[in-house]
Amino acid sequence: MSSINTADLIGELHRRGAHRVALQLPEGLKRQGAGLAGDLKAAGFSVILSGDPCYGACDLALSALAEADVLVHIGHTPVEDHPQVICLPFEQDFDLSSLDQAIPLLQERRIGLITTVQHAHLLAAAAQYLADHGIEAVIRDGAGRTPAAGQVLGCTYRAARIDGVNEILFIGTGLFHPIGVQLATGKRVIALDPFTRNAGVVDSSRLLRRRFGLIEQAKEAESYGILLSTKSGQRRAALAERLASLDDRAMIVTLQEVSPDALLNLGFGCYVNTACPRIAYDDQVRFPVPVITPEEFEIVCGQRNWDDYAVDEIR
Repeated sequence: MSSINTADLIGELHRRGAHRVALQLPEGLKRQGAGLAGDLKAAGFSVILSGDPCYGACDLALSALAEADVLVHIGHTPVEDHPQVICLPFEQDFDLSSLDQAIPLLQERRIGLITTVQHAHLLAAAAQYLADHGIEAVIRDGAGRTPAAGQVLGCTYRAARIDGVNEILFIGTGLFHPIGVQLATGKRVIALDPFTRNAGVVDSSRLLRRRFGLIEQAKEAESYGILLSTKSGQRRAALAERLASLDDRAMIVTLQEVSPDALLNLGFGCYVNTACPRIAYDDQVRFPVPVITPEEFEIVCGQRNWDDYAVDEIR
């Protein structure tokens, strides 16, 4: 695992007096878990490897931790304090010259610069590259759920809220994050995939049309299940309670994993998701009935206007 400094990790485990270590890796890195576990075993540790799905640092393998002294979570920065958890981000380098594809699309000479955690270590270098091409890139300091400077999550776009900036450049793969940024900030967003070197202007209108269609379907539902995650980093109990109070037909449902089968078996006509915000946006095609966000449910209940649409975030 080239991006993990095994020597530093072993030193930290020794400092903590750990003997039995639980390892957790996200889906894209799970195949590297056996190699890292082997390194730790060779250093004298007993190792447990979590095989459950992992969607981020909000989804800690606490059941594996119950069998160990320390949980080593690979791939993400921490979103909550836990004295027995070590979070080790997974760093991925990219060629800074890929920025050449985005530069012609920028309309402003002063922009915001954001990325996901695997590229955060290169953001300062990317800003310098842009400066050499006459563009001032502003990177907001990290805080809270996004401790790395310029870092965004699928549930948090704090780093994109930059005063005096009207345009944002997102570096990373996929369109979920930049579309979320566009909806959260209302600013012009350019998305650059540093590996394919594809760059484009983000357009959230198609997503909004789908979401508005779901809201209309949700208005016809005879019952509403308010989904409350039992995962510590996704649990928004106060929000779930408030949403359940908006309609007499609403009831709180606790779930560890929000799956199509689980929702089908429960039988509600619509679900309101207070767990990971990506569930409602990414997985809707898999679900048997509308799964809407808290803000969308407020529209259904007449507590929010259509013109005041907002993307769901955990802050």
